[in-house]
Amino acid sequence: MADRIIQTADLSIIERNLQIVGSKLQDLEDNVGSVDHKVVALNNELAALTREFEEYVISQGRANRLAQAETRLVQFDNELNKKYGHYDVVRRSATGILQADDLGLIRQSTINTISEELMVQTPGYWLAPCLVALAAWINDKKDIAERAVREGIRRNDEKTSLFFALVCRRADRAGSCLQWTKRYLDNQDEEDLDRKTVIILDAYASGLMGADTEGLISKTINEWMDNLTNKPGFVEQQTDQWSKAIVSKRKVYQSGYTYLPKYSPTWQQLVDVMEGAELHGTMLDYFINIYQQQTSTATLREQLDAILSSLVSDFDDEELPLRRKRRYEQLVKEFEGDEKRAKSVMDAEQQVYDTHKDFTQLLTDAAMDPEGSGASCSTQKFAIALTKDWIINAYNDVTAKNRMNIPQYIDIAIGTFKDKTPDGRDEQELESRMIAQLTQERDAKLARCVMSGFDQFCLYGGGVIGVVGLLMMFTGHLFLGIIAAVAGIFFVVKHFSSKKAIENNRQRIIQDYDNLIRSSIEILRALMAEIVDFIAEFNQKDARAADVVEFLEQISPEQYVRKLSGTRRHVRTNV
Repeated sequence: MADRIIQTADLSIIERNLQIVGSKLQDLEDNVGSVDHKVVALNNELAALTREFEEYVISQGRANRLAQAETRLVQFDNELNKKYGHYDVVRRSATGILQADDLGLIRQSTINTISEELMVQTPGYWLAPCLVALAAWINDKKDIAERAVREGIRRNDEKTSLFFALVCRRADRAGSCLQWTKRYLDNQDEEDLDRKTVIILDAYASGLMGADTEGLISKTINEWMDNLTNKPGFVEQQTDQWSKAIVSKRKVYQSGYTYLPKYSPTWQQLVDVMEGAELHGTMLDYFINIYQQQTSTATLREQLDAILSSLVSDFDDEELPLRRKRRYEQLVKEFEGDEKRAKSVMDAEQQVYDTHKDFTQLLTDAAMDPEGSGASCSTQKFAIALTKDWIINAYNDVTAKNRMNIPQYIDIAIGTFKDKTPDGRDEQELESRMIAQLTQERDAKLARCVMSGFDQFCLYGGGVIGVVGLLMMFTGHLFLGIIAAVAGIFFVVKHFSSKKAIENNRQRIIQDYDNLIRSSIEILRALMAEIVDFIAEFNQKDARAADVVEFLEQISPEQYVRKLSGTRRHVRTNV
């Protein structure tokens, strides 16, 4: 009797443990199905999340670099003011002394005092002795004027000669102006010109020099052009030089697209070619704006004063390293922290900050970067008219290279679906391929979602074990028979539980893929519509390249050069 009670208790414990094990196995089956269900969603979102993360990293890096650029700009401004701020006083005094003498409102002794104080306060600066010479000239002190001029020439022969050429022209001393201009030009090499040569071009292009001086400058320009164009590789050099200058005018593309950046790995390439297409409108507006500006109606002295101010107020050679660094940080700020774009533009502008350059580079800088080179609008017009053939050649080269970069196919990546389209008009074919691929993925998952061999065995194996258990109970092996019967029941239950779990999992897979196919089709259709719109936008903007070339071709260099002043100039126009 006691043995029977113990046996019953022991069987009860075993039965409960078997039920717990069965429950845990069922939970495991359900969890496996849930994990399989989530993997589908994770795979579909992974590519998009990766791109979003990369975009975030790039965006954050640019934001940090932008803040750094703003800080550095302040630092460079402070350093420039500290090192060269005292030059500004001298610069402002140059035209001030001339205008004060014109008006006769300041005593000559005051002018002497001011110039002498500036000479003491700025040792080594070329302009200081020039102002002393100017004050002595006004006061008719020839000995001091000559000594001061010699000191100015010793400090900087080129700028001193150019300064007095303009001053003499302002005083209507044609002979002295010609001599100073000749001295300046004789010191120049067309392959290694002083960056301030743009000043003499400015006065020439504005029609401010006397007839003899204009003839000298015209002859010199023709000689420079002949010498340079006869050099081997000149055409290739000009194409490269002007191409860099043209590309520097590219602007950041402001996209209004939603799906292309997210679902096309080709997006960055598309942005690049679109910026190249937008360049045409930018360049056309740039050239039109230059030629629409009216010729100055100011008096000869006022225009010469403006050019003198440009000569003396523009930064000097020793300031160039700091100015170059400041310009780079300014570009980083303009491009919102994008160092790659800033470096590209800086490389194109690099020649502007060279102390010496060849004549064609001087013309390029004057035409494309008037602020950096100190060129007036008249000089821009002159430079463009004189070099329009080079510009057209380089412009066609830039346009051709941008068109070569147009991708033949635009890649598409929507979840696991990867494909490409030439123009976004094959939506039906892509949709069919997408449905086929996702359906195939679904069927592959369904094919794997079947009962294992063990689960299938559980039905028949459990039945056999249960029958054996019953037989054992009837043959006197009650304890072992009960264990076998319970085990058989467990295996049968396990079989049907697994079967139900698998069926539920299959239904989930079918439902998930139905939703995935529906949402993917919506994304694909929106993406294809944006691709069509993008291509139409590109074609419209790219077509303006012909307008730029047509505008340049209509500029008549010979007519324009003749109109620069009241006298005809024999400047070579067929470059």
